[in-house]
Parts: sequence; structure tokens; C-alpha cells
Amino acid sequence: MVYWNPRIEDMPVSELKEMQLKQLKMLVYKLYTFSPFYRQKMMDKGVTPEDIRTLADVTKLPFMTKKDLRDGYPDKLFLASPREVVRYHASSGTTGKPTIVGYTQNDIQNWSESVARGLVSAGISTDDVLQVSYTYGLFSGGLGLHYAAEKVGAAVVPASTGNTERQIDLIRDMGVTAIAATPSYLLHLGEVAEKMGVSIKNDTKLRLGILGAEPWSQRMRERMEEWLGIRAIDIYGASELSGPLWCECSEQKGIHVWSDIALVEVIDPVTEEPVAPGEKGELVITMLQKEALPIIRYRLGDITTLHEEVCSCGRTHPRIGRIQGRVDDMIIIRGINVFPSQVEHCLMTNPEVGNEFQIVVDRKGALDTILVRAELRPEAFGDRVFELDAIKERVTHKLRGSLNVGVTVELVEPGSLPRSEGKAKRVVDKRVF
Repeated sequence: MVYWNPRIEDMPVSELKEMQLKQLKMLVYKLYTFSPFYRQKMMDKGVTPEDIRTLADVTKLPFMTKKDLRDGYPDKLFLASPREVVRYHASSGTTGKPTIVGYTQNDIQNWSESVARGLVSAGISTDDVLQVSYTYGLFSGGLGLHYAAEKVGAAVVPASTGNTERQIDLIRDMGVTAIAATPSYLLHLGEVAEKMGVSIKNDTKLRLGILGAEPWSQRMRERMEEWLGIRAIDIYGASELSGPLWCECSEQKGIHVWSDIALVEVIDPVTEEPVAPGEKGELVITMLQKEALPIIRYRLGDITTLHEEVCSCGRTHPRIGRIQGRVDDMIIIRGINVFPSQVEHCLMTNPEVGNEFQIVVDRKGALDTILVRAELRPEAFGDRVFELDAIKERVTHKLRGSLNVGVTVELVEPGSLPRSEGKAKRVVDKRVF
């Protein structure tokens, strides 16, 4: 087994927890002493640094949310001085003001170290050529993967997003062996390649996909791996935390969260209490070493599971499961919770259905309705109406059984649904509340 930092990656769990506790105590003391924002939040919760005696005491600390970052725009929550900040990134701001994240030199180093460990665990080495097809700029994804890959010693093709035909040429001409992108963009890239007469599986050296920034199902992974001939690795992060930070190892049994860098919790989003290991809940992260913008108990809004047993790869750090959706992306239809990832998983069990789909939620009178528009594969789309009706009936039956709610299905021609070069937009909610 290859490690980037074996001293840390296979450290005994007891030593990791001891390290975390020391870091947590130092962090809480620093914020209580020097951050007016955190001191007030701790005072409101009735907690002081002396109350943090064990790792379990992290639950005594207040949560932090994206609203706190927006209210502190642009840099009111920063702890580092302007002279110590060496870079800024920002979220898209699609639901309000963007969140601005500052980085000290140590923050940049810890960020690239975290991703470098993940890339090596997934199988990236100095022999690889990694094409980074995440956006470069204020979005943190592109530079996060770029710096880490260079740290590992892989060659980097900084393709960013867009100009898909050019990207396919680069994959062939530069002997690209790994690509970092959103799952939806890699699917789009595969479709364009086929139109160009190029098989990613047979005509390129591509073997690894480092895929994230949006939820995607295990069924989607299996289909992608079979179609493109790659191993699809899940990567996770958020701009508020730094950017992409952690990914699966080659065992593909969960995303390793490095304990010396972060303390991870999974809570019930309603009761805000911790859930048992393996149970589904909302991800909460405390960044233990961030200097410019410290983060304690940040509620990500992502739904996942926590697994604390040692991985079969030998790494002792906890893992989170595949992101199954977002608390705020959850669709409530007649009292039933529906996640886009559930729809995707169900659709991918149908061999006639393509890779693109859209969920349209509406309201007729007092009744909510849900329409799933799914593209068919080219070979399944024909003029024989009775065959299309049979496929539609089968897909509808599976969706209703999986979601426990009435669903209308519309099968559409290949290529008719909108594509995205970034994160896919799967849900259109037409309801007026």
C-alpha cells in the first residue's frame, strides 16, 4: 500500500484522537480569546474553553452556518491579519451574497497536503497526467486539485471547464491518465467524444476520474466505469472549508477525512444530536488548523454517514459515505422526503435510460406533483410506441416503489435535456409557496 504521509495516515486511532483533542482545545482557546464572533457565540451557548475536556465535548460548542459567513461578508470573521492572507476564494453566491474564504500560507499548505494524501490513496503517482476540468478562479476546485497534483509529482493539464472538444483532444494528445471534474461534466465529455468518433474507453489512456462537487449515485458510478473504462473516485470538500479536501482511496469504501486536519460529526438535522455510526445524517465539520477563517462545527447541509472502523487500505482515519443529497435540496412531496440522488439511483437501474434527467415539481390545486423527465439511450429511442410505453411503465413502477410517492415519467430524446459544464441542475421547482 502506498502512502503520501505514512506517519499520519496509519497512526493508531488512540494517538489520532489525542492529537485532535489537543488541537481542539487550542483552537477553542484561540477563538474565545481573539475572535469577537466566536466568543459571543460561545457565551450565548454558556461554554468556555475550560469546558472542552474530551472530544465528545465538541457538542457543547455552537454550530456555524453559511448565514454566519454571509453576515460576516467579506472578512469580518477572519482571524488572520490582511498581511497574513495570501489568497481569496469565493462561493458562487447563487442564493445570496457569496461567501469569501481567505487563506494564509499555512492554510494553502494544509489544503494541498490533504488533497495530496487523497490523490495518492486513490492511485495517483508521478507517472500520471491529471487533467483538471474544474473551474479555475474564485471557485476553489481547480486550484485545489492543481496544487495537490503538482505536490504529488503528477503532470497537470489545467483545462478548466468548457471547450469540450478541445478537452477530448488534450486527453488523447497529452496521454491523460486521470481527470478531475464534476460527474455530470465527465458524462457530457463522454457523449461529445462519441460524437467525435472517440471512445474514452478504447482510444485514450484515461483510467481514473476524481469526481465531485455534486451528489452522484453508486449506480451512476457503475455505469460510468463500465462505459468509460475508468475507476471513478469520489472527492469531497466545500469552499468554506478550503475547497476539495478528501477523497476515496482505491478501496472505494468511503471518503477519508484526515483527523489531524478536521473533526467530523454526523447529526440528525432536526434534533441536532449525533447519530450512530453508519446512520444517515447531516455532515458537520470542525477545521482544526485553519488560520485565516477558522471553522467550528460548520453545518454543511450534506447528507452522509460516518464510519470509524479502520479501512481495509490500512488508513486509520474516519470515512464518510457517499453524499446522498442535501438537506436544502430535499424535495417534500405530500409529506414524503425525496432526494435527487434517489431518483438517479433508480433511473440508472434501467438499461434503456441515458445519463441525463430532470425533476420538475409543480402544484395542481392543493396537490403537489412530481414529473421525472429522463433521456433514453440512442439505441432505445425508436418509433415503436408500444416499446416506449413498456419502458415508461417499468420506469414509473420502479420510481413509485423507491420513492413511495406518485410520479409521472416522461421519456425524451437523447440530447434534449440541458447540459452543464459545472454542477448539474437536476430540480426545477415551479411551486409557489
